[in-house]
Amino acid sequence: MDNVYTPHKLKLTCAGKPKVAFICVHNSCRSQIAEALGKKLASDVFESYSAGTELKDHITPDAVRMMKKLYGIDMEETQHSKLLQDIPKPDVVILMGCNVSCPIVSSQYMENWGLDDPTGQEDDVFEKTIRVIEEHIRELKIKLL
Repeated sequence: MDNVYTPHKLKLTCAGKPKVAFICVHNSCRSQIAEALGKKLASDVFESYSAGTELKDHITPDAVRMMKKLYGIDMEETQHSKLLQDIPKPDVVILMGCNVSCPIVSSQYMENWGLDDPTGQEDDVFEKTIRVIEEHIRELKIKLL
């Protein structure tokens, strides 16, 4: 018998595809990575947005560089920092791991991925964080099928 993890299916009530919001305090790294990977890997199942409670004036340069290197995604071309009020009301909220008090956002379902911020770390730490986010995106896609 395999010990393969199978995520449980979520039963959401929404018109069209569910809206998934990836939330971080500054909306400059992990949440931006998740939005980009959600759009690339799961746009057939859900709509991806990212937002924060505060804004940085740019997406973390190492995140931009690593996403270009690993996936060919230029987040500076396709995304920008947004506040919670700048995105549609989400059906699903994913907290990236705020390490402070996370914002409360109304939704039908919420998860906290509890990821440490790789900002200022070496490329291998960024890549590991990005790969973990990719795995979570793939699991979320299965839950929302």
